[in-house]
Amino acid sequence: MATTVRYASAAVFRPVRTRNAFEETVERLLQAIRLGVAAPGERLPAERELAARLGVSRVTLREAIRAVADAGYVESRRGRYGGTFVAETLPSSPRSDPADPSEASDVDMEDVLTLRRVLETGAAESAAARTLTPAERQHLMVALTEVDAVGTDSAEEYRRRDSRLHLAVAEVTAAPSLTSAVADVRTRVNELLNAIPLLSTNIEHSNVQHRAIVAAILSGDPAAARAAMDEHLEGTAALLRAFL
Repeated sequence: MATTVRYASAAVFRPVRTRNAFEETVERLLQAIRLGVAAPGERLPAERELAARLGVSRVTLREAIRAVADAGYVESRRGRYGGTFVAETLPSSPRSDPADPSEASDVDMEDVLTLRRVLETGAAESAAARTLTPAERQHLMVALTEVDAVGTDSAEEYRRRDSRLHLAVAEVTAAPSLTSAVADVRTRVNELLNAIPLLSTNIEHSNVQHRAIVAAILSGDPAAARAAMDEHLEGTAALLRAFL
């Protein structure tokens, strides 16, 4: 009979606190696996129980489990003793080769994420506080439309257009030094993003958040623009912490 994850996992499978429910659920699942709370071959708690413990809908949980399964960390089994099981052989970490001189440490990643959060939330707030010209407003809308239009078939193309939108937000602050700083940190963020899979549910969620950010900037609401950007960046950070 299959072994099920023990209730000692309560510290990991605790309620999701943010509005990035999908991303944080993925983070919790991978955290449980990486910490050994859910060991290879063990069955995760039943869907109803796990959704209740995480405080998310069963639809969100299924999407998160599907993403983690696609990445090779869990598998679904049918039958009397079926369920979702941690894979017997886990994928290697993209940063597991100590001989790679470009390997980033956990501290480096948190440094990048902190810098990004400070710069990009500030940029969104500053952009919303300005009276934008018609050309600047169009620039934002074109960048938003372009990232909305691309699917998940090409991770490289999506991240290029996603980067362009984030840079557009910085550009309409009319602060060249800020734009340069955002470009620099985005280069470092993309190095991290390229090491994790592109998840379709996350892309859909990100596009909704992109629209909220741009809408707040165009309506001249600095507080809402800052909050929308902060929520968006935290979702990305959750996935990076989960996979890396």
